[in-house]
Amino acid sequence: MLLDVQLDGRPDEAAQRARDLAGTGVAGLFTFEGPHDVFLPLASAAGAVETDLMTNVAIAMPRSPLHLAHAAYDLQLLSRGRFRLGLGSQIRPHIEKRYGARWSPPAARMREIVLAVKAILGSWQDGTRLDFRGEHTQHTLMPPTFVPGPNPYGVAPVLLGALGPVMTRTAAEVADGLLVMPFHSERHFRERTLQAVEEGLARSGRARESFAVLPQAILAMGRTPAEQEAAALGVRGLLAFYASTPAYLPVLEVEGWADLQPELNALSKTGDVAAMLARVDDAMLETLAVRGTPQECAAELRRRFGEHATRVCGYFPGYRPPLDQVAALAASLR
Repeated sequence: MLLDVQLDGRPDEAAQRARDLAGTGVAGLFTFEGPHDVFLPLASAAGAVETDLMTNVAIAMPRSPLHLAHAAYDLQLLSRGRFRLGLGSQIRPHIEKRYGARWSPPAARMREIVLAVKAILGSWQDGTRLDFRGEHTQHTLMPPTFVPGPNPYGVAPVLLGALGPVMTRTAAEVADGLLVMPFHSERHFRERTLQAVEEGLARSGRARESFAVLPQAILAMGRTPAEQEAAALGVRGLLAFYASTPAYLPVLEVEGWADLQPELNALSKTGDVAAMLARVDDAMLETLAVRGTPQECAAELRRRFGEHATRVCGYFPGYRPPLDQVAALAASLR
């Protein structure tokens, strides 16, 4: 099993951070939509390392499919064929109040965005006339002046992040792969996610072998109990944040913790972070995340996902594990 890890930090530090992480033997680096642009660090890293590169995820609804296609094309070019475009939808308050963009039913919108991006990239690659007509977006004008021509490294894969069954089915219908959202349990993954993947593939008529499933896992990793406890503090904070959000309620329902969501949501509105952290006990941490030494984390990741995936994305929220521990995790997974 191969390991992807987050390319964290500032864009002006991305090239060196990418070199440091690539030196650990990880297979890929990803960025997410956080305090910095999701694409610029990858452009900096593309010339510095030979690992795979991916957005995980770029929020698609505030962006034009044409913007996304240009970013995917250019990063595929800069990385010499090692880029994957991972897209996600975000929740309504962020789309409307943070991005200042228009909200619409997310699964239907994301379906169109994925298809539109692939239509644009396909038009450039094959020289066919662009004629995409959807409910939310239309792309029918592409004068030769704006056509970059075929990408010598091929068309970058387009992946879709999902948690619920509708978005997961959508990913399996139209995308090249699924980014399993990091807030999940093994039971939710096996009983809900994989079932929705099979339903989506059946609708599209595609074989399972043609569709990539990339699980994402939140890790509280350390060589000693003290290191693991320090890492677990950041993990508990992220789990509390996710669990307070109504969109993630299905995961809690599967595990019998549905009553926790409104409680955490109310605490989040008062800013009582300490009380939120206290609600995430060890049982929740070990069900919704992975805790242990690098070797123990690798063994648990293989146990949870090895039957269904060939690579996994590791998150280290609120802390940076030493590079030698990242190397040990990557080596143990391989």
